[in-house]
Amino acid sequence: MATLSLPTSSTGKPRVLKSRTAGKLLLLALVAAVLAPWAATHWPGAGWPHDLTVSLTKPLTSASNWVIDNRDTHPLFLYFFGYVSNAVVLAVRAVYLTLLAAGWAGVTVFGALVAWRVAGVRLAAGTAIAFLACGALGMWVPTMQTLALMVVAVLASVVVGALLGLAAGLSDRLDRALRPVLDTMQVLPAFAYLLPVVLVFGIGVPAAVLATVVYAAPPMARLTALGLRGADPEVLEAVESLGATRRQRLLTARIPLARGELLLGLNQTIMMALSMAVIASVIGAGGLGDRVYQALASVDVGQALAAGIPIVLLAIILDRVTAAAGDGTTRPKTIGWAYALAVTVAAALATRLLHGLDWPTGWTLDIAEPVNRAVDWMTNHLYSGVPVVGGTADWAGHFTTWVLDPVRGGLQWLPWWSVLLIVAALAWSIGTWRTALTAVLAMAAIGVLGVWEPALDTLSQVLAAVAVTLVLGVATGIAAARSDRVERALRPVLDVFQTMPQFVYLIPVVALFGVGRAPAVAAAVVYALPAVVRITAQGLRQVDPAALESARSLGATGRQQLWQIQLPLAKRSLLLAVNQGVVLVLAVVIVGGLVGGGALGYSVVFGLAQGDLATGLVAGAGIVCLGLMLDRVTQPTERRAKKGA
Repeated sequence: MATLSLPTSSTGKPRVLKSRTAGKLLLLALVAAVLAPWAATHWPGAGWPHDLTVSLTKPLTSASNWVIDNRDTHPLFLYFFGYVSNAVVLAVRAVYLTLLAAGWAGVTVFGALVAWRVAGVRLAAGTAIAFLACGALGMWVPTMQTLALMVVAVLASVVVGALLGLAAGLSDRLDRALRPVLDTMQVLPAFAYLLPVVLVFGIGVPAAVLATVVYAAPPMARLTALGLRGADPEVLEAVESLGATRRQRLLTARIPLARGELLLGLNQTIMMALSMAVIASVIGAGGLGDRVYQALASVDVGQALAAGIPIVLLAIILDRVTAAAGDGTTRPKTIGWAYALAVTVAAALATRLLHGLDWPTGWTLDIAEPVNRAVDWMTNHLYSGVPVVGGTADWAGHFTTWVLDPVRGGLQWLPWWSVLLIVAALAWSIGTWRTALTAVLAMAAIGVLGVWEPALDTLSQVLAAVAVTLVLGVATGIAAARSDRVERALRPVLDVFQTMPQFVYLIPVVALFGVGRAPAVAAAVVYALPAVVRITAQGLRQVDPAALESARSLGATGRQQLWQIQLPLAKRSLLLAVNQGVVLVLAVVIVGGLVGGGALGYSVVFGLAQGDLATGLVAGAGIVCLGLMLDRVTQPTERRAKKGA
């Protein structure tokens, strides 16, 4: 049969020619032919020229010393940061004592009743089971500590994010000003800004809460602005015609119309705050994150899993409840809040009289020992000496030798100006000249900061991890899109993988692969895979059914429908999957500095451990620039996407 092909354009011209991508690349080649010889003559060699670097060590060290010297005496710390710290401590303590006073039965009943009111009986039962499982694993008190931290951090993140989003949604100027700030807050690795927060607030809960707010507020701000800007103009015009003031239009029209985006922002903020609460255990956040971190230090997979499961359960329940609240479905109000509070108090009092408020010690289940035995068996039988296929240590060694080392060597062999040209070509081919300029300046800033070599090392790990992630993720996403049974089977697995803290991934990969760059890449692949699978499957499922039906009527096979209809029409979703895969991989590759990943991740971790503000922040700034560059070369700009639609 004849080969199927999609319509190229309304004028009959091929889209590749109409998009002028070839013309852009030709123009860039002409510019390179002029500038490259000049750059190679003035600054020979592959590495970034030393003359073009700027050292920030002295000013950052001076700033760090000033903070340390004045932290206990300066009015800024005594009368501002001190009050902020005290307010955070009092808020977290109040929530924690309230949870302890409610007892395990009161908290479980209240959580189930809230889920019942918002989402129905099934989620209420799941919520109750999740809380009971936290107690059964012997993690009730750490779970309450994490939950108290979460409540305060999420409330603060929602307030800060909503205010920023409100400003950006109502003002174009503020939107343009806030966009790079939010980009930086979201791309900057957590370890990088833990250091300045610790310098100001010291080790403890205040630093953990404020670091969580910085990390979790951007999604709320972005989605609030998006919801306010996306309000139906006809509704706003109708409200204005009735004589409503600007404030009335905001409260009665814009905010109600943005309800879905606001609740989605709350959902994303909760997820990111929970993830950050685990990372913040490094600076004394306590709770479940501290148990995971201690297990990582001792490579105790069983204890890490026992603490990681409650985190996953909390994340899934909070995700489901907030998603159900924001899906727009109207449900009968089966119970009122006063009734729920009364039942909670009754359950707490009954538990106090019968067993006490603490989780009964005889009701705990120790999973650490059997899990560790299973891990020991896997390590003994899979780490090395496996006939024919070799052990996991051999796989890690081969991956490092055959993939990571050649990619890193190739990137570091390239002249610095050629790297900038490649970045410009990739960014300009899918975006505008502004996109290309931003990507090039971000990459050049890495050299100016003096972290060119470690940044290329990190980039090699990211590229290798992204390649593996895309191969596995796109293939799995295609299978999920073409089969409802596969999609249903994958959903709980993806839920667990997507909500598991980054630290938890590091422990089994270290046990199986040892330390080094390969374990960091393996953890990054596992962490980024769920997002790629979900976005790919969703994009393929949203392809116009009329196009598929037309292809079937022409006798197209399933394979032809996939390659010639679904994948081309799902191009934007696939590019989004690449973009999200890159961002998530970069986040875990940086955390991989804890297990021998080296490069920029190691510098950030070293700076935090040693209190070296210069090393940590410069490496963190390099990661921000690297993330910004990767974002620009993997995601088309809005204007470009519209032209190609």
